[in-house]
Amino acid sequence: MPKVDYVELLEPGDCSVIFIDFQPQMFFGVASMDRQLLLNNVVALAKAAKVFNLPVILTGIESKSFSGYFLPQIHKIFEYQKVIERSSMNSWEDKKFVAEVERIGRKRLIICALWTEVCLCFPVLSALKAGYEVYFVADASGGTSPEIHEKACQRMIQAGAVPVTWQQVMLEFQRDWARKETYDAVIDIIKTHSGAYGFGVEYAYTMVHKQAPSK
Repeated sequence: MPKVDYVELLEPGDCSVIFIDFQPQMFFGVASMDRQLLLNNVVALAKAAKVFNLPVILTGIESKSFSGYFLPQIHKIFEYQKVIERSSMNSWEDKKFVAEVERIGRKRLIICALWTEVCLCFPVLSALKAGYEVYFVADASGGTSPEIHEKACQRMIQAGAVPVTWQQVMLEFQRDWARKETYDAVIDIIKTHSGAYGFGVEYAYTMVHKQAPSK
């Protein structure tokens, strides 16, 4: 089992982000959290990956025969980057997928998927076995029941994967509000996707700093 350095903060330069099976049929089966909230979270993670210029892998399963096409809300963020098509439930058993992970060459993988118990858990375990450091985005992944999602998360944690949330990942990349090259874009994501936190940021901008309201 690979040794994960739990105290080493994530850096944009050493991570890649993997989005697995964000397709209509897979969304239909999610019952572990509100689907609209799940979509909000995964779109926010996608925007953050784009802002910090992370290499991204998109992969879908049986798009034409069962699952439907990759959701455009996510796909368009990456300028309709090619989606790796699979038949295997475990992405790590697909040669094209593994070849892309190896081509990118980063050992820290940030993964989200539908469903947690299958298309997230399986490749997470396989990636750990292959020697990668794996972080799974728990609130940007969904399972077919709350218990199933939780048990799958527990299994991945026991194997050595690290649970994170989308906002944690984004703010870990930003870390310093003096990083002006990504500041505005991160604030825009917070306003749009961070609920009460976003409302608070908008309030501070308009009422405290007397800026014009967001458009």
